[in-house]
Amino acid sequence: MTPFANAGLLVVDTLFALVLFVVVLRVLLQFVRANFYNPICQAVFKLTNPLLMPWQRVLPVWRRLNLAGVLLALLVATLWAVAMAWVLDREVRVAGLVLLGVARLLGFVLSMFFWIALARVILSWFSPDARNPAIPLLYAIADLVLRPFARVIPAIGGIDISPIFALLALRLAQVLLVDPLIAVALGT
Repeated sequence: MTPFANAGLLVVDTLFALVLFVVVLRVLLQFVRANFYNPICQAVFKLTNPLLMPWQRVLPVWRRLNLAGVLLALLVATLWAVAMAWVLDREVRVAGLVLLGVARLLGFVLSMFFWIALARVILSWFSPDARNPAIPLLYAIADLVLRPFARVIPAIGGIDISPIFALLALRLAQVLLVDPLIAVALGT
């Protein structure tokens, strides 16, 4: 691959990752019912409202899940797959591109949960500044993954080992779900 293709790949990856991060964060913040007056929430909502508001008239929120946000995230992930195929000069059929978009979105969300949960675990070792607006959001999103494992796996000697299993489950889901989806998508 030429240096220009590498540079193009880096730019495409970075731009689409940022857009997808904001859209997925919007869906997650609504799902956990984060405090709207949090400055981070306000920034995310201001960035995503122009794209989501027209779609929310058609696709309402269902059980705290913003369906319009999920659809927008899937669209962004599929466009990311199209851009990557174009930069890498690979031919992929339309069905393969849609499946790549699903795989990209699923992999992105699993990776996002992994890093947020890991950050939550590391922050639990310290005393973070409770006034920081990111702390309650990080805890609320990480608890989506960590809490089910904490209910099942008891603490051993006062040490909660459930995050180890939660992080392992996220990585296993990546390997067992996302990687086969990518393989199927590239084979179609």
